[in-house]
Amino acid sequence: MYQYILFDLDGTLTDPREGITKSVQYALDKMGISEPDLSSLEHFIGPPLYDEFRRCYNMDDQQAKTAVAAYRERFGTVGWTENILFDGVPELLIALHDAGKKIAIASSKPTVFVRKILHMFEIEQYFDVVSGASLDGKIGTKAQVVQQALDAFRIAERNDAVLVGDRFHDVEGARACGLSCIGITLGFGGREELVSAGAAAVVDTLDELREILLG
Repeated sequence: MYQYILFDLDGTLTDPREGITKSVQYALDKMGISEPDLSSLEHFIGPPLYDEFRRCYNMDDQQAKTAVAAYRERFGTVGWTENILFDGVPELLIALHDAGKKIAIASSKPTVFVRKILHMFEIEQYFDVVSGASLDGKIGTKAQVVQQALDAFRIAERNDAVLVGDRFHDVEGARACGLSCIGITLGFGGREELVSAGAAAVVDTLDELREILLG
């Protein structure tokens, strides 16, 4: 059974929809692009922002960096607070902690914001490692933040660890580091996306996840 549990944050433990989409909308407006429909921006939840700005709006390197900086203007002040903790998360973390599991966050969100969000929801004490992206962009992909967490734990045997996430990026990032990924459908990917990506298992509730992690 897994001894080390790595969690994605957005869409896995929290619903960041409002803060992320409004901050993306703000950034696009700064770039002269109007996107009035916030739901059309939900694909920004999960993957690195830089990659999404380039992929979806054909931005060059400098434009994408400018858009990310604009996003952080809003997200850094108000966006990170526009977040909802999924029901049952504290109870799950307490159960894992009490069972002696080592717990980490592996998020493509910058570490500084991850820590603020964990503190806001009063759950930071359950995490042994917080691995997020760096503000300078040197660490940002899912594989990089997963590897960063594994390095912090000094894990030699990959079968002892698993990543829990809601998007195909999580599955692919885990695979790149030699880990399995358990998909959860609370977030933005959905069962079909997670199965197609090759998730080891897909669950719909935190209770189902708890059974796997503590079974």
